[in-house]
Amino acid sequence: MRVTAIIPARYASTRFPGKPLADLLGKPMIQWVYERTALSTTIDRVIVATDDARIAEVVSGFGGEVAMTRADHPTGTDRLAEVAARIDSDLVVNVQGDEPLIDPRMIDQAVAPLLADAAIPMGTLMTPLAGPEEFLNPNVVKVVTDRQGFALYFSRAPIPHPRDFQDDLAARFSELGGCKHIGLYVYRREFLLAYPTLPVTPLENHEKLEQLRALEHGYRIRVARTELVSQGVDTPDDLERARVLAAALR
Repeated sequence: MRVTAIIPARYASTRFPGKPLADLLGKPMIQWVYERTALSTTIDRVIVATDDARIAEVVSGFGGEVAMTRADHPTGTDRLAEVAARIDSDLVVNVQGDEPLIDPRMIDQAVAPLLADAAIPMGTLMTPLAGPEEFLNPNVVKVVTDRQGFALYFSRAPIPHPRDFQDDLAARFSELGGCKHIGLYVYRREFLLAYPTLPVTPLENHEKLEQLRALEHGYRIRVARTELVSQGVDTPDDLERARVLAAALR
């Protein structure tokens, strides 16, 4: 199968304007994402999708492939679908442009179930929660799955809810087996092209989690488990932490 990774990259950001071009040990962050993604053994092609000429110029400058998109997309998935419509690929992987230290093996883990089963329209990743603080943090998205590894629900709320020991959560947290969602997605191309046409759903609106749209419309999402971690960059402080970790990779 042909597998293409598309990296949506916007210049505008409320918390960190110009984030894709931020310097990380002498290279723009988007270059780190591109090069780390290209190390995946399942990826045949990597494309940066952007509406910003500055990002496009930088990507072309380091030899990367770039696709210009419209500026009015409401979500990164819509931007992804615009590019996917122009290319010939069986699977499309959405790699976030703010994950400069993504482990290429995480991409392989997310892709593997869709390579093995043509009936799966969409896949993603989860990893064990680090502790009660993450479990209770609404900025950390949690996921619960069925016995076959398909998502039952994603939420910013603590799920599963520990009814019998909620007052002793710190001591008994390990009994929950709770997992957080990692925002790396794999789509079968035909499903990705149809996705933006699906009406926005109530749970998606409440949780502000776009993947709930697929579940509410009856599509299954395979959630692969990983023990690997990455360091996303949402703020300048995150970038400083990423610099420390990136130095260790050299």
